[in-house]
Amino acid sequence: MTISRANVSAIAEDLYVWLPPKRGWGLANCGLLASPRTALWIDTPYDPSLASEFLAESRRRLADGVDIDRVIVTHANGDHLWGAGVLPDAEVIATREALDHLHYEPTPKQQHALVAGSDPASPLGGYLREHFGPFDWSQTDPVHPHTVFSGELELRVGEYPVQITGLPSAHTGGDLMVHLPRQRVVFTGDVIFGSTPEQPGDHPSHWAGPLENIIGACEQALATGAEIFVPGHGPVLDRSGVEAHIGYLGYVRDRAHALQRAGIPALDAARRIIAEQRHPELGLPERLVLTVAAEYRHLDGSAVPNVLEAMGQVALVARELAQDAVRTPRPRPGRFPSSPA
Repeated sequence: MTISRANVSAIAEDLYVWLPPKRGWGLANCGLLASPRTALWIDTPYDPSLASEFLAESRRRLADGVDIDRVIVTHANGDHLWGAGVLPDAEVIATREALDHLHYEPTPKQQHALVAGSDPASPLGGYLREHFGPFDWSQTDPVHPHTVFSGELELRVGEYPVQITGLPSAHTGGDLMVHLPRQRVVFTGDVIFGSTPEQPGDHPSHWAGPLENIIGACEQALATGAEIFVPGHGPVLDRSGVEAHIGYLGYVRDRAHALQRAGIPALDAARRIIAEQRHPELGLPERLVLTVAAEYRHLDGSAVPNVLEAMGQVALVARELAQDAVRTPRPRPGRFPSSPA
């Protein structure tokens, strides 16, 4: 399989977004803000091939002699960070807290070796091959931010102000959002996974939490007065789309808390929430395993698992869901095959 290529489109004055045409792991949205003298990226594609395509598309929209000299990274997951390697001279900006998350995940080359060397017959190996196999990090070196901050940071891209706000622990322990007041746009990173009736997205996967903080970050994005919200994944949203996502997060939070109080283990709680089919239009329901486990850790103080252990549980539930679908096929409104990435 190959990765369907993304397209770049204008959403506001001198502001463009790279939106992958399919949903799935690793297919992140990215932004380009341009001016007559300088330009910046907001997040990067996952691997060098996709990042090089975004770079070529970006340069077609820049004035002669202008290049991308800064990259703002909304969080330290590789699908938003690792593509910065195609801009070796650019300043990479992230929160100070994002540095801690870099130690939690494998390096690009480690992840490439893990995916390529995994046993496709095992739940984890099969899942990694299916969803991460199309990416190539065999020659990708780690990307380290050059500028880190806590709290708030304001930049300018030509005449355009760029307001960056660090967030409490949410999707990861080092998230930020980017507000472009002239464009009335906020890039939220993975605090929001976009979905609309016309373009259903995926279930979010949250590594840190708690969900109350993620809801608070969504409300903070709305409080900017922006009209356009670019999520980390999925379609661009308006204000009502963000409000709908807050409703989704509240549902998952309330169910996780109720099941935890009832003594249901986190993995079984995720299975129960998936089985309730509250949002059948969303893809990758197995990712609720990560979100529910993170929420439980805030409730009961359980230890943070390593990435492979966490993804092993995700893969196990995905295989269970596939087996259930074979045994009892039934229509799923708005559902279509997830991207191989």
